[in-house]
Amino acid sequence: MRHRLLLSCCLLLSSTAVQARADAADPPPPHRTLYRNAVLIDGTGAPARPGTGLLVEGERIVAIQADTAPVADGVEVVDLHGQYVIPGLIDTHVHLATPPDTAQATASLRRQLYSGVTAVRSMADDVRNVGELARQALVGEIPAPDIHYAALMAGPGFFEDPRTIAVTRGRVPGRTPWMQAIDADTDLVQAVALARGTSASGIKLYADMPGPRLAAITAEAHRQGIPVWAHAAVFPAMPADDVDAGVDVISHSCPLAYQASPRKPATYHERTPVDESAFAGAMPAQMVELFARMAERGIILDATNLVYLRHVEEYARDRQGPPPRCSAKLTLRLTAQAFRQGVAISSGTDGDNPPEAPFPSLHDELELLAGPVGMPPLEVIRAATATAARALGQQAERGTLEPGKLADFVVLAGDPSRDIGQLRSVTATVKRGVRHPRAEFEAGRQRAE
Repeated sequence: MRHRLLLSCCLLLSSTAVQARADAADPPPPHRTLYRNAVLIDGTGAPARPGTGLLVEGERIVAIQADTAPVADGVEVVDLHGQYVIPGLIDTHVHLATPPDTAQATASLRRQLYSGVTAVRSMADDVRNVGELARQALVGEIPAPDIHYAALMAGPGFFEDPRTIAVTRGRVPGRTPWMQAIDADTDLVQAVALARGTSASGIKLYADMPGPRLAAITAEAHRQGIPVWAHAAVFPAMPADDVDAGVDVISHSCPLAYQASPRKPATYHERTPVDESAFAGAMPAQMVELFARMAERGIILDATNLVYLRHVEEYARDRQGPPPRCSAKLTLRLTAQAFRQGVAISSGTDGDNPPEAPFPSLHDELELLAGPVGMPPLEVIRAATATAARALGQQAERGTLEPGKLADFVVLAGDPSRDIGQLRSVTATVKRGVRHPRAEFEAGRQRAE
């Protein structure tokens, strides 16, 4: 009897102690913030809504409401004084670790965040480095956009490229889960599983593979639930082979032109430029058909105009390195044609501005879309938000301002629906519910100068 009483007392004390620890560990209720008196541009293409508030709880939007709605007790109110709110911007084509340079990457990511960028897609880097940056960005250890990255697959011949050596140091290029050489004998089930094991958000198909191999990889990737992001021309595979394979996103407008070019490189390292004589008159029928099929299948074009325009400028000035694959005029013309035919355009850059620049290159890319490409400002915003989120496979979490989605948004002093240049009028970025005032970044720049 005495032993049973002692045991009961011990169990009672033990359960009481466990409950006390559990009560002590219960987190406080999430902080609630109401951003009111905003002009809301939600990223869907709908007209702006003045007099609108966003109620944020923790890292999520819980309500979008008129400013006339009552404010509950305990809610922090941030009056935006009629400023404009858009979804967080997304750069769908960056490189953060080719080769790895953590200091440079963190500085670039910080500038992106304070410029309104809340997510990026890293398109084949050393994922050992990028994975750690992604973790730090996710948990708030560094001020940075969320990072979604690719694992690359290409033909064996591509892995002589010095960039592949730079991103696999200590390993054999082509034989790492994030940089795999694929040939006719590759076990694709295993290859895709290895790529997924890196925590990559997608598989990038890059170079030196025929069309049937693209289709086989894409089918297996989709079976395993991971999207496929392809270079426009994989050589010898052409853009139409990407479309036939059913990839989710195609990167780069310029090399789409090889579909109609009389001269077609057999490998990635063959730098034969596009024969632009095929584009002297009306848009070639092969391109019109290609864009129609892309639009029908919902394939996104990650256009990256800026990087090709800058290559043309640099080559004209220095005459060093490989020649541009196509002219600036053709690059922009192809993007404009794709947009007119209903292809969804996303906001990739494939290169960043110098460290001293106040804004990242995404703003330059968006101004090209609004300028020579001819996209209306609301469509440019959609390219950098809703469409970009779909390119990342993140449309359920971000890209539009809706209850239940992440509280990722940008506060602007000016109206970007009238002038896309107003995307530079950032006063604050909110990422996962945390405010990052632009003034903090500007103060840091002034101290550095």
